[in-house]
Amino acid sequence: MVKTKAPEDAYTAEPFLPERGGLPALRRAAAECRGCPLHRDATQTVFGAGAADARVMLVGEQPGDQEDRQGKPFVGPAGKLLDRALAEAGIDPGEAYVTNAVKHFKFTRAEPRKRRIHKAPTLREMTACGPWLAAELAVVEPELIVVLGATAGKALLGSSFRVTQVRGTVLEEEIHGRAERLVPTVHPSSVLRSDDREAAYRGLVSDLKVAARALG
Repeated sequence: MVKTKAPEDAYTAEPFLPERGGLPALRRAAAECRGCPLHRDATQTVFGAGAADARVMLVGEQPGDQEDRQGKPFVGPAGKLLDRALAEAGIDPGEAYVTNAVKHFKFTRAEPRKRRIHKAPTLREMTACGPWLAAELAVVEPELIVVLGATAGKALLGSSFRVTQVRGTVLEEEIHGRAERLVPTVHPSSVLRSDDREAAYRGLVSDLKVAARALG
């Protein structure tokens, strides 16, 4: 008997995308995604959240521990810091669409039942999840994308992306067949890990003010 490959061995979410429908249809379909092995250990898919007509889309790396448990993006400590920084920069967090390049939490444990430690997704895993991000962009059609950190940048702009080189600038690129404007900045979790948290936070707010001005 020929053993058939599991869907995740193909490393693409493409077969799981619905043929039609808006964000609710995408969210329902993403809950059943088996496009890469990350679904096996994660609690659930964490799809994007926000209005379909949002002017700005915020793209992070992947869900964290709290997001994985609650099923919503940016609800942990990094998300709370991001909301504060957005508001300070003049962007209403409630009017943004927030999502991640990868929709399942990737983690490691030092020991069973110990705290789950975030592990960066591979390029293969980011590419597998790409169809979901492309579908979100096609539905929301944001005026501006705020790229949060290196992983999100690599997922959208390619493996040569370096957040330190382009943060706080407005880029114009073709993303998934659409002309997009993007403002890259650091991921809010890097602010929480910084030795000088206040300086790192001020840098994040400064970058987000560039995004606010770009929105007009």
